[in-house]
Amino acid sequence: MGSNTESTGTIDGWDNSGGSSMYYPPHFYSRRDDLRQSVMEAIQEMMSELEDLHKNINDQATQHIHAGEIILTYALSKTVELFLKAAATKKRKFQVIVCEGAPHFGGHQMAKSLAEAGIDTTVIHDAATFAIMARVNKANGGLIAPSGSNMVALAAKQNSVPVVTVAGMFKLCPMYPHEGQDTLNDLISPSSVMDYSLLGDPVLSEVELVNPVHDYIPPQLIDLYVTNIGGFQPSYIYRLLAEYYHSDDWELLANCVGSTADRKITIAFDRQRYEGKRGNTKK
Repeated sequence: MGSNTESTGTIDGWDNSGGSSMYYPPHFYSRRDDLRQSVMEAIQEMMSELEDLHKNINDQATQHIHAGEIILTYALSKTVELFLKAAATKKRKFQVIVCEGAPHFGGHQMAKSLAEAGIDTTVIHDAATFAIMARVNKANGGLIAPSGSNMVALAAKQNSVPVVTVAGMFKLCPMYPHEGQDTLNDLISPSSVMDYSLLGDPVLSEVELVNPVHDYIPPQLIDLYVTNIGGFQPSYIYRLLAEYYHSDDWELLANCVGSTADRKITIAFDRQRYEGKRGNTKK
């Protein structure tokens, strides 16, 4: 990195379409001789956490799944699949209703796997979610989840069905979705929803087709988060953010996302700062 880059606080070559260089916080350019070691330690710590992730979550299965319950889940989720199978192996008899998750239909694979594990499983069309919700005891959801999950959460709210999110702590992000459904989302080709050959129709040619990958589910629609370190209510997520992220990481994320909202970035933070922050936080 040249001296002009360090003095001006810009990165040459990272140019948006407008031609202006991106600006980052000053500590982004400071020299850290121990950075390599710190990053390697943080990666090793993350790998260790991921190895025990599903086991720690599955140990809580019997606390949240009871005999005779009907549980609805949307599309395919490996974490949810293992969570339900863990409850079944502990002699809990329950029924699972799986929304097929069009247009990718991950729910078909999910239902097949659960059925092979001896779980009473039913697949339904996504459009039947609201009609079936009155029979359900629990629904599975998440904040940034596959497109269609928000429909499940809204139907659960209308029928007073608790929505439970099962996820590892490594998915926690300090970025707040200020723009609602447009935050942290991607739009993909609508060809999976409608064949391009149909656009020759004069009416359909005037239709705008939007195919988002994810849904944003607001916290008021979530009742409980089940993570590898325990179960938490949505109001406690801010406390978890304070424990797992240093304030400097929040600032770095805000600057990076503010400069280019469509870029995906990953922050590796100093393990010593991380542990020091956790050590100073009172339970």
